[in-house]
Amino acid sequence: MTASAPTILATSAGCVPHPRLRFAFGPMMRLATELAAEDGWHDPSGPPCICNVSTASGDDARFQRDMEEAAREAGYELHHLSLFSTPNVADIPAYLRSFDVIWVNGGSVVNLLAVWRAHGLDRVMRQLWEEGVVLAGVSAGSICWHTGGVTDSFGPDLAPVTDGLGMLPWANGVHCDSEEARMPLLRRLVAEGTLGETHCTDDSTGLLYRSQQLVEAVSEKRGARVRRLRRDDVSGGLVEEDLPVRLLEGALPGESAD
Repeated sequence: MTASAPTILATSAGCVPHPRLRFAFGPMMRLATELAAEDGWHDPSGPPCICNVSTASGDDARFQRDMEEAAREAGYELHHLSLFSTPNVADIPAYLRSFDVIWVNGGSVVNLLAVWRAHGLDRVMRQLWEEGVVLAGVSAGSICWHTGGVTDSFGPDLAPVTDGLGMLPWANGVHCDSEEARMPLLRRLVAEGTLGETHCTDDSTGLLYRSQQLVEAVSEKRGARVRRLRRDDVSGGLVEEDLPVRLLEGALPGESAD
């Protein structure tokens, strides 16, 4: 299944609280499946089919089971691409092409980038994106598609990462409302030129890109913000602006579970 144009949904969202499970899938995951369905399902009688890629958390088996439970509850079919300790499929490109959405989870974006490059998955993801497979993800699974951002991959103190896949020509900030150190560092890095224009998401929000165009910002929660940071090349100062945010159907007043 492919979307009508190269599509990335880069988020600080995707999962919401659930009374019995560790988390449930929210409106952001539903949006990802709707984007893939624009040209109709291969099998209209079947459920949306998602590939979970959890490289950034070391393919943690418990988290993978939690994702399966959330998918079952939502009526989705979900499988995994695992790279630890060896890939779980022989033909990774063919396997990934069989899904409607590739969802990349959070964790260490630095480790994700290193492992993907070792397996050639950076090139595979770019090819799939160009073919119209919907790429989506949260946190590390959001930053990875951009030129970089800030990360806690190296330890408790946030640090810049500038070697993202670069499929999107901007940097990316995630969890900008719930982790108070992120926005000040992002502002400094953009102002000094370490990062270029940077798109910053609060928890529960996401950015929809078609090709290399930012189409809209969306949110699972009322009041969450999405901001754009850029350096004014004339004054050398920082320009910060709020972007309009579309509230997704089924948005909840509570916090995101991510």
